[in-house]
Amino acid sequence: MGKEVWHDGCRAGGAGASAYQFQQGKGFGRSEMSAESVLTAGQMAALRRMDTCTVSNAIETFGVRLRNTGFANASVRCVFPEFPPLVGYAATARLRSVDPPIGKRSFQDRSDWWQDILRIPEPRIVVLQDMDDKPGLGAFIGDVHAAMLTALGCVGYVTNGAVRELPEIKSMGFHLFAGEVTVSHAYAHIFDLGATIEVGGLTVEPGDLLHGDRHGVLTVPKDIAAEVPAAAARLRETEDRIIAFCQSEEFSVDKLREVLKQLD
Repeated sequence: MGKEVWHDGCRAGGAGASAYQFQQGKGFGRSEMSAESVLTAGQMAALRRMDTCTVSNAIETFGVRLRNTGFANASVRCVFPEFPPLVGYAATARLRSVDPPIGKRSFQDRSDWWQDILRIPEPRIVVLQDMDDKPGLGAFIGDVHAAMLTALGCVGYVTNGAVRELPEIKSMGFHLFAGEVTVSHAYAHIFDLGATIEVGGLTVEPGDLLHGDRHGVLTVPKDIAAEVPAAAARLRETEDRIIAFCQSEEFSVDKLREVLKQLD
């Protein structure tokens, strides 16, 4: 296991100084992902205009994965369902919060986690797998870390663990997807930076493209991501025809069969 990173609020003054440095642009590195694997701003915006169910349906049309994979289960919930869809690239690590550090009051701050995040292209989404036997005792992300991550080009956080300080984070427009809400950070710390992790049954690798909204979170295969909006538009047209027919006075079971045959 790697070194461990401090929890929100364990050092008075330290977090504010770090966030200020990020806001000044100090210490930012270049992404190590290839330019070919990164969507354009327009392509990202097109995905952001779609709800996650529509994205899921569109991905199915490409036949690139089984339909029961690629999304987190209901144990990971959207904390701010009124927010627009979240789209970004995953920066991963693992998390624990139960056990205190040996011989110390708190876990230590370290900048290598921040540099690891910066290797992922913007917009970034931090994804942490809570490895405690019962995830969610302590929250790694509160208002301080949300401010720091926002300064690092992150737009959201996904975890099977807990979050806290919701009003402050909501005011930042920072997305949260989590399994629990808690009052304390306990001994929250992270390790295994850049690992392949699992959150709510969803396997996430560093740099994976994520899409999430009030329905949940899924990964979007990057080799088809640019084609997903067009596929979704075709599906929407088909679905609108079926819905319109079902709501019309012409509806009957026999005619519904004929409509569906025409759409095959």
